[in-house]
Amino acid sequence: MPEFAALITFAALSFGLAVTPGPNMLYLVSRSLAQGNRAGMVSLAGCQAGSAIIMFGAAAGVTAALLAVPYAYDTMRLGGAAYLMWLAWQSVRPGGQALFSPRPMPKERDAKLFTIGMATAALNPKVALFYVAVLPPFMNPDAGNLFLQAIVLGSIQIIVCTIFDAFLVSGAGGVAKFLNARPMWMAAQRWVLGAALALIAVKLATDTRQ
Repeated sequence: MPEFAALITFAALSFGLAVTPGPNMLYLVSRSLAQGNRAGMVSLAGCQAGSAIIMFGAAAGVTAALLAVPYAYDTMRLGGAAYLMWLAWQSVRPGGQALFSPRPMPKERDAKLFTIGMATAALNPKVALFYVAVLPPFMNPDAGNLFLQAIVLGSIQIIVCTIFDAFLVSGAGGVAKFLNARPMWMAAQRWVLGAALALIAVKLATDTRQ
């Protein structure tokens, strides 16, 4: 089992992943504004099912790599740091994507909402890269079974993102109106998030494990 401090840090990174605009967020916000909270929640269930598919696949692949490939930890650690720095830049770059970018969408049945949500998450490169690049440095061979560690960490990511996305869906209309009317809040959110991701990336890049 990973140490408590590692779990907290990974949960914070998972929150950073959740609030970084991407296909899942755009789909959930757009669907909620177009069809209401219930449709947003059904879509959210589909997204998390897709994330679970990525999580189990990545847990198996990352575990195998760490056990079989020399220097795999250092390679993935540096890759994770580079990925976090890229996310930080995406957050603060001029003309960066706004937190809320809803798009009009036609109404769909629950089964299709769930399926589209699952496909959106399963094909989301942001989530896949997070598992491949950020997950491995938080796994410690001395702390027990690596696959189980990956499942525990992946479950934390899914729980954190589910909680955030549920609030996002419930208040999509009000939150979008509030933030879009206050550009300074939007800018502050982007810079705080970018700075936090950059600091963690630097720590990850300079970390060593005997």
